[in-house]
Amino acid sequence: MNPADLQAIWITGQLALFTTLFLWLLGTPLAWWLARSSHWTKPSVEALVTLPLVLPPTVLGFYFLVLLNPNTLVGSFIVDVTGTSLTFSFAGLVVASIIYSLPFMVQPLQVAFESVGRESLETAASLGVRPIRAFFNVVLPQSLRGFLSATVLTFTHTIGEFGVVLMVGGNIPGETKVISIAIYEHVETIAYANAHFLAAFLLIFSFACLVLIYTINRKLPIRGY
Repeated sequence: MNPADLQAIWITGQLALFTTLFLWLLGTPLAWWLARSSHWTKPSVEALVTLPLVLPPTVLGFYFLVLLNPNTLVGSFIVDVTGTSLTFSFAGLVVASIIYSLPFMVQPLQVAFESVGRESLETAASLGVRPIRAFFNVVLPQSLRGFLSATVLTFTHTIGEFGVVLMVGGNIPGETKVISIAIYEHVETIAYANAHFLAAFLLIFSFACLVLIYTINRKLPIRGY
């Protein structure tokens, strides 16, 4: 394997890790709200969360590129605050990946939270347990399967992204060139051996992650309050 491919694997791993970590923080409260809320805006929020699943990645990538462009209001504000543009940068890839992978984190968590019985939370409340403590002591233990599935699906989905990362980050070696773009580049240059290696790596890694989900989910006990 050439050094450029190793670098692409390293950047892809970093992108998937940062995306997953940020979506833990952003997706968990959003999934909890969707699971428990009956607000009239809930269908619209659910539609927005699900939108990346039905839109072509290039469409999302195009609008990210337009929105984050330094010539726009949002893009110029980001440049003024951070001193750099999010377009064609690793930070921009992270922002785009967070939005594109949002349903892979939120939807499994929402299903897991909806399966938590209200009786458990009501019992905790009657015992004087504070809501935040009840969340960690009651909800999380009963939602471990959902968290595992959401984490692995988000991580593996981010690793396989192509359209969004190409539109937002381009193909800058050492900064925005991820595995999927490297494979595309190898195919374009008829370097099939390198393309085969990276494609096989993604295939085996994704398959292993899915096997891990199903294996652990079968053995993971459900803990109550």
